[in-house]
Amino acid sequence: MSTQTRVASYQARNFDYLLGAPGFSDELLKNHFTLYQGYVKNTNNLSERLMNMVSAGNAGTPEFSELKRHFGWEWDGMRLHEYYFEGMSRNGAELEDDSSLGNKIAEDFESYENWEKDFKATGKIRGVGWAALYFDPRTNRLINAWINEHDTGHLAGCNLLLIMDVFEHAFMHDYGLNRADYIEAFFKTIDWNVVLERFPRE
Repeated sequence: MSTQTRVASYQARNFDYLLGAPGFSDELLKNHFTLYQGYVKNTNNLSERLMNMVSAGNAGTPEFSELKRHFGWEWDGMRLHEYYFEGMSRNGAELEDDSSLGNKIAEDFESYENWEKDFKATGKIRGVGWAALYFDPRTNRLINAWINEHDTGHLAGCNLLLIMDVFEHAFMHDYGLNRADYIEAFFKTIDWNVVLERFPRE
């Protein structure tokens, strides 16, 4: 009797609508989309392998443990890229000062300008990772945070509102080592309408 179990595959999102975004060459974006699709493929593969190991009675083995640990890395690589691309548009969309999020940023950081300086400085931290804007519903507070790799540095219980990829693959093709110029280009593509939808309303 076969112990193979089929797990429903997750389908990669199509982000081709971002092609032509100012500050991002189509080649860079297409390469980035391909990398994202690899995370989706690996997540699906690990899901199926882990389920098959459970069905075969191999849960709890060293191999199972390592695959289970790696699953979180692949999953976060997949999902963070989705948050990243979904929060962008070719022409961006500004944050209204009197929006719920605009008011909250001004309240927690004293001004939008302070928040932007903090977020950009977070994105310039040496090393590869992600800069993230979170909302903590328990303290009713916005927080800019650094995520190392994909799976270290997440703020448990917080809602992810905005994410910026600062791995080299996100910018080196177009900007070399000039991460600061990439960050400026990214800010021009932020679709604050999407970010606002992620901000929980009372």
